[in-house]
Amino acid sequence: MITLFLASSLDILWGILAGIACALIGVAAGYFLRVKMHEKSIKESKRLIEEERKTAEEEIEKYKKEKTEETNKTIERLRSECDQDIKERKEEIKNQERKIQSREVSLDQRSVNLDRREENLDRKEQSIDDRKSALEEKHTKLDAIITQQENKLQEIAELTTDDAKKIIMERTQEMMEEETAQYIKDETEKAQDEAHEKVKMILANAMQKYAQDVTSERTVSVVQLPSDDMKGRIIGREGRNIRTIESLTGVDLIVDDTPESIVLSCFDPIRREIAKKAIEYLVEDGRIHPAKIEEMVERSKSEVNQYIRECGDKAIFEVGVGRMHPELVKILGRLKYRTSYGQNVLDHSIEVAFFAGKLAAEIGEDEVLAKRAGLLHDIGKAIDHEVEGSHVELGAQLARKYKESPVVINAIESHHGDTPADNVISVLVAAADALSAARPGARSESLENYINRLESLEAIANDVKGVEHSFAIQAGREIRIAVKPDEVSDAEIAVIARDVKQKIEDNLTYPGTIKVTVIREKRVQEIAK
Repeated sequence: MITLFLASSLDILWGILAGIACALIGVAAGYFLRVKMHEKSIKESKRLIEEERKTAEEEIEKYKKEKTEETNKTIERLRSECDQDIKERKEEIKNQERKIQSREVSLDQRSVNLDRREENLDRKEQSIDDRKSALEEKHTKLDAIITQQENKLQEIAELTTDDAKKIIMERTQEMMEEETAQYIKDETEKAQDEAHEKVKMILANAMQKYAQDVTSERTVSVVQLPSDDMKGRIIGREGRNIRTIESLTGVDLIVDDTPESIVLSCFDPIRREIAKKAIEYLVEDGRIHPAKIEEMVERSKSEVNQYIRECGDKAIFEVGVGRMHPELVKILGRLKYRTSYGQNVLDHSIEVAFFAGKLAAEIGEDEVLAKRAGLLHDIGKAIDHEVEGSHVELGAQLARKYKESPVVINAIESHHGDTPADNVISVLVAAADALSAARPGARSESLENYINRLESLEAIANDVKGVEHSFAIQAGREIRIAVKPDEVSDAEIAVIARDVKQKIEDNLTYPGTIKVTVIREKRVQEIAK
């Protein structure tokens, strides 16, 4: 019984031990399995982390590359801007250097002129000193003569001292008055000669520093055609095309027997230029009908207006007067299509600006302001055919409207003598205007007008009493008058010259100036046999 109990207890004990062993084995297996799974999870996590790290590094590298490229572009752009800024600054410095060099040349010339003036003053002072010494010597001699005369008068005439002094003082006064009058006359003539030479030198220098070709303008334009058949196409059915062109442009088309050409006639050069361009475009396009004509006329107007603006900008840049109101620039460009006595008004204005600037530089005035006044002095001619009033009045109104300097306004108002000049620059502009108009070839006129003007000059001179002959020379710029010496004295020839000059100013219209020279000559001849 005990044996069975022990056997069964052992079996139970072995069963418990086996269970415990199995439990321990299960726990150990579970632990090892969990460890393996944890290691696998760690490896997977490490793999994912590595992939994320690689992805992050790639993104960082990509971002770094993009930022590097962007930075390089920015650096390149900044470098280009810096180079452009440096280039502009260098150009500005060069311009300043050129201006400084020009100013230095002007100062050198002014210094030379001052040296010349100083030399002239020294010579005059020396001459005055010499004359003063001569006068003192004469006074000494006169005192001696007076003493001798007093003694002789007292001895011979038995005059009192007071009477003798009175006679001597009267004679001395007469002698001194004659000496003084002669001295004043000599010095006046000398000053006039020097002033005349100085003025001629200044004017010559101003004209020498500027030269421009002169072109003669006309009131007609000729358009060349590729063939005579094109004339018929321009005329159109029952003349509808030519009527359309004339109505849109205000220009008369003259279609005559001249081969391969038509003539445009109009006193407005701008309209004539628009019509010419429109016809040239129509000929080039080949399609000529009212709708196409209207299109080409509009295109031509746009191009001409653009060209006018470019002419204004070019004139301002060429003269160098700084900025100007945009509307005034357009009006200035219109002078390209305005003429006066055949002279292009814009070219004339540029020439006057240069002349006025050079004259101002010669006498130490504001050169830029003088150029500006000269450039704008005829600005009213751009609108005088559209607005009522003289070009002087209209020019002054435009200058006031666009806030120009009072000096410029006065120069416009006074360059024809309508208003007194209140500053030196206005006088210089008037002189430059006369120079530009009077120089040879600047203005043209018809042969008939030219002959009539010469005949009128000679007729005015011949009507004066005492005139024997008169001759208009130098293309009507000078008239020489020979008077009858038996009827006219030397003193009267000055009166005749003034009378003829006044009659010319009152009765004739002419560009520039006319010189009047009166000649009196008396000859005596004898024949030896």
